[in-house]
Order: sequence, then C-alpha cells, then structure tokens
Amino acid sequence: MYEETPRVELTPAAADLLRRLRATHGPLMFHQSGGCCDGSAPMCYPEGEFRTGDSDVLLAELRVEGVVEPVTFWMSRSQYEAWSHTRLIVDVVEGRGSGFSLEAPEGVRFLTRSRVVGA
Repeated sequence: MYEETPRVELTPAAADLLRRLRATHGPLMFHQSGGCCDGSAPMCYPEGEFRTGDSDVLLAELRVEGVVEPVTFWMSRSQYEAWSHTRLIVDVVEGRGSGFSLEAPEGVRFLTRSRVVGA
C-alpha cells in the first residue's frame, strides 16, 4: 500500500519540546507565516489562541507520542504557495526568537527546515 510522505514532520527534539510545552500550556498549535517575527519560523501557541481564517491552510495534524490531541500546523496561504513543493521539518535550535512563540522562555526556538518533496 502506498503511503504519502507527510507534509510536516517533527524532529525528536521538537517532539520533546512539544511534550514539555503541552504539560504547561495545554493543547498546542503552530502557525507559520513568513511575516516580520522571526521571518518564517513556526510560532507555537496554545490551540486556538492564534486565529486562523481563509488566508491560512491547515497542513498537518501532528501526532506526538505522549500528547493526547494532535498539534495542528497552519501556514499562511501566501507562504504555502511558495513552499507547496517542500516537506517541512520542524526542529529546535538554541537561541531566543523575536516572536511570541511559547518556547521563547526556554532559550530555544522552533525552526523549519525544508526538503523538496520527493528528495
């Protein structure tokens, strides 16, 4: 049976951080815009705190071991048009971002790496 490659995946470090953030903040979501705050870094919020609408695309409902509900991953439609040919890999790097993402107090930030689909 053919299984489609996921559009968004998490590194083990990102999954670990999501488990910690979930324990503190409850259900979570990502939104990646391409706006001013950290460029195109994915921002992590409590689920529903960032309002999505017609200008956003739901790319994935990420399953994280140890987290009951999926972590949704949204992207602005304009950003999606530029990245539609890529697989997104959410990772964690040291350093504070300049946005409002939940991991900022941890001294780390989420970072999206990309790989061309099929590569």
